[in-house]
Amino acid sequence: MNNSNLSSVLIHQVYSEKELLSLKKHQWGVEGDSRSCFSQYSRTQNGATILEMKHRDSCSGPKANTNQKLENRLISDDIRVKSIQSQIKNILSSQQESPSQTQIPINSGIKLQTLNYIVSITLGGRNLTVIVDTGSDLTWVQCQPCKLCYTQPEPLFNPLISPSYQSVQCSSPACHSLQFATGNSGFCEKDVPTCNYVVTYGDGSYTHGELGRDGLVLGTNKVENFIFGCGYNNKGLFGSASGLMGLGRSDLSLISQTYDMFGGVFSYCLPDSDSGSGSSGSLILGNDTSVFKNTTPISYTRLVQSPQLYSFYILNLTGISIGGVDLNSPNFDKNGILIDSGTVITRVKPSIYAAIKAEFLKQFSGYPPAPSFSILDTCFNLSGYDEVSIPTVRMQFEGDAEMSVDVSGMFYFVKRDASQVCLALASLSYEDEIGIIGNYQQKNVRVVYDTKEMRLGFAKEICNFN
Repeated sequence: MNNSNLSSVLIHQVYSEKELLSLKKHQWGVEGDSRSCFSQYSRTQNGATILEMKHRDSCSGPKANTNQKLENRLISDDIRVKSIQSQIKNILSSQQESPSQTQIPINSGIKLQTLNYIVSITLGGRNLTVIVDTGSDLTWVQCQPCKLCYTQPEPLFNPLISPSYQSVQCSSPACHSLQFATGNSGFCEKDVPTCNYVVTYGDGSYTHGELGRDGLVLGTNKVENFIFGCGYNNKGLFGSASGLMGLGRSDLSLISQTYDMFGGVFSYCLPDSDSGSGSSGSLILGNDTSVFKNTTPISYTRLVQSPQLYSFYILNLTGISIGGVDLNSPNFDKNGILIDSGTVITRVKPSIYAAIKAEFLKQFSGYPPAPSFSILDTCFNLSGYDEVSIPTVRMQFEGDAEMSVDVSGMFYFVKRDASQVCLALASLSYEDEIGIIGNYQQKNVRVVYDTKEMRLGFAKEICNFN
């Protein structure tokens, strides 16, 4: 196959248990401009709402130092993973000491720079772009009058000019739900009955303001009295987004608040942001699978119910295969594995990673090595190749469910000329930590979260909103 036959995006061809990756057409992180990321594209179909989903780099403006940006992203990712592990240990240890204590989910402590995907909503008549996070519960946006705000291209939400905005009172159930949803209790200023919230993150970022309610429009569906955080003090690396959409499982999450409308089901298909094609994926709210564009059947596995770690989406990983070869490890199916839209690179236990690395190097042999990069230690110099065949990675879960990692999620391109390309998987620091499936390995996969039936599904899908 010569280059003239290659399309402008990644070429996918399956040779038994290998996939062909076109290197010449794969450029890391083609940047957009710094204008608003608001997408006018959404639709309602068969009772489901379909929102266009973009990688936030597509409208975050040009970056002078791409290599530094790449390294910073992995450093940020490592901080997020370490904070997740730390808080899981804290939650579990506090449970052992006091089983009756209220569980505090892991919502604070994440590093916001790793949250990559954005969608557009209309709140109180204002068009806003928000970062999507399955690891958070409270949806919040920046509000006027702003005491401290980061720069965003879209006008700030102004509750004073929204005729339907109402402050949430201190005595309300929503205010009492903040402890579980954010890890911090709602609080009130002296002689003011309005409920205040605060969410802090591991890198020093935070949002602080009042809890409010207003009309939320998702596609053509309107959610009355949607509860969200109206942030008057906000600091952090939120890019061009106006705030954050929480897709966790507490009472204040968007999924819980729209349960009557969408049945507690949502799914996403994350686009391949690195191909330079400007592609966009979709976030679908609702349980009608006929609106998906999946090319393989959806295979479901159960969501592990853990009272202590209620906010997480946890699965039982039972195996991994590389190029059709099943790996042997005694640590499959131990403690489960999280799936997270905010972590970038998938992490597995050190013993499992050692098995993955050994088998991958056995099958992907003969290519010149390249130096390690940040958390990635299996790297190659592929600058002399137009295309390479990569062993397929499949993750198996309880109930015979399977997720095949798309070829676009296999390699992290450190250098645009492919002189430093790394296997996009990493090891956890310790054997007793819990694994995490990151968004890099979820690209071009339809991931279905069904909180009603307590299951999660996977299917292959080339993510394209149009």
